[in-house]
Amino acid sequence: MEKLSADFWLTSISQSKKIFMVASSLTIIVLLMVIGWYKYLNQPNFQISGAPPYGESESEIPPLTSWEEIRRHWVRPSGPPKVALQVGHLDNDEVPEELKNIRGNTGAMAAGYTEVEVNQIIANLTAHLLKEKGVVVEILPATIPPDYWADVFIAIHADGSLDTATSGYKMAAPWRDLTGKANQLVSKLEESYGAATNLVKDDNITRNMRGYYAFAWWRYEHSLHPMTTAAIVETGFLTNPQDRRLIVDQPELSAKAIADGIMEFLSEEDLLIHADSASG
Repeated sequence: MEKLSADFWLTSISQSKKIFMVASSLTIIVLLMVIGWYKYLNQPNFQISGAPPYGESESEIPPLTSWEEIRRHWVRPSGPPKVALQVGHLDNDEVPEELKNIRGNTGAMAAGYTEVEVNQIIANLTAHLLKEKGVVVEILPATIPPDYWADVFIAIHADGSLDTATSGYKMAAPWRDLTGKANQLVSKLEESYGAATNLVKDDNITRNMRGYYAFAWWRYEHSLHPMTTAAIVETGFLTNPQDRRLIVDQPELSAKAIADGIMEFLSEEDLLIHADSASG
């Protein structure tokens, strides 16, 4: 009986040691995986971003009635339709002192691609399509010229997420839209972009999008004229493999979708008449 008891305890101790060793090994493996994943997310090949930080909250913005005089007396400059395409994060280390908070925010990075290069390719392709239709197009970096006006302003970005399964495009209008047309512009863009790319629509519209610094004419000198119809576009998640294949390998789809949305908007505003006369 005593020998049986001793054998039992020896066996129990041996099994406990094995369990302890297995548990310790699993713990070490998990820790190594966590450390490796953390390093991966923080290496230059993987960076999370979206619209630059420090977007205005709606509660911080004066009501539209504060600018009623501007709307009442403003007259659109003569000439063909003018569109500005901003390459998100381009030259953001050169922004003026009033925008110093966005310095260093270089955008999303994944699989060796940077958001800036993706944004720039899409912006250039979009500009080419619009110019063919007689539209005057300017491509802008992160810094907006003071009191900048255009019929349409589009900030082109690509999104990023810690969850690589997160996918989709999204567009947003400013918190305060003195033109009263920004939601119409966004609607046209969403319709054309969804149809052309087959991406899902991401409804997670952030404060950084609605309060985008270029929209904040009440705060920054380097911002849009309040009578510019503006929107910000997130073309897809650079951190998602499927989205990345679209915006990196087929940027012409994104560009055509954005251009088509803009043209639909300009048509509804009867601004393409000016384009036809200019091109003719």
